[in-house]
Amino acid sequence: MEELERSYDLELHWRSYELRPAGSPPVPPEYKAQIERGRVIFKQRAQTDYGVEVNSGPFGIDSRPALILEKYALAHGKGRAYHRVVERAYWMDGKDISQLDVLAGALAAVGLVTPDLDTIFSDPQYAQQVDEDIMFAYQIGLQGVPATILAQRYLVSGAQPLDVFRQVIERVLAEQERAE
Repeated sequence: MEELERSYDLELHWRSYELRPAGSPPVPPEYKAQIERGRVIFKQRAQTDYGVEVNSGPFGIDSRPALILEKYALAHGKGRAYHRVVERAYWMDGKDISQLDVLAGALAAVGLVTPDLDTIFSDPQYAQQVDEDIMFAYQIGLQGVPATILAQRYLVSGAQPLDVFRQVIERVLAEQERAE
């Protein structure tokens, strides 16, 4: 996404989504095995296609604390930076982003001197913002991540090659040009 931002005049808005919200039933072993196989393929594809060494964190963790703290960071003008730090911690550094010490480190890394994390978690506004994002995703039929919506019209579902995004962006730009 960073490469696309450099190439095009994009305005990105990250939204919250929980793959396995609290109370979800346990992942059946055969489905977990399928996911693990997919993670291996994803890692190989990232290396082959982009030269990126993926070292993802653990599967099946509770991402809600990270999402709530992202809303806190966003409210303090550091949402994008926090998102990048947490994304890197999970996908590149193999960290468990459900751990509060990892998340506190991410806040500190973007320059946020925070009160006790419990203070942030007890403020209902951030959890409510996460819930609103998730409700929006359900309303438009999203059932997984990543999902990218361009021009509030085109959905790119899954981890797609950069060229797929370029094609959709070029189509949006052409449509906008014709409309002017």
